[in-house]
Amino acid sequence: MDLLQENWKSLLEADENAVILDVRTVEECKEGIIPNAIMIDIYEGHDFIKELKALDKTKNYYVYCKAGGRSAQACGIMKQMGFAKAYNLVGGFSNWNGAVVIP
Repeated sequence: MDLLQENWKSLLEADENAVILDVRTVEECKEGIIPNAIMIDIYEGHDFIKELKALDKTKNYYVYCKAGGRSAQACGIMKQMGFAKAYNLVGGFSNWNGAVVIP
């Protein structure tokens, strides 16, 4: 599900079952990540799928990339794999105005 930043952030903050997922490359993540995000590079193909399979499908996933395209794709893949809830951050990290940490 695509959500604008305000909605994505407010749902995340109220969600005790939330997991933040950053699907950018390692190089992109060096610019900073949203605090507590798990980094899984969508460009890693089979390894990306393998890492998704290891995640708890009962959690609610808040997914982002640089601009929103790859995270939308990741949410689609997750839905096909049986994840109940995956929320895409429209505009991605490029438009993020919340907290950021360097991994």
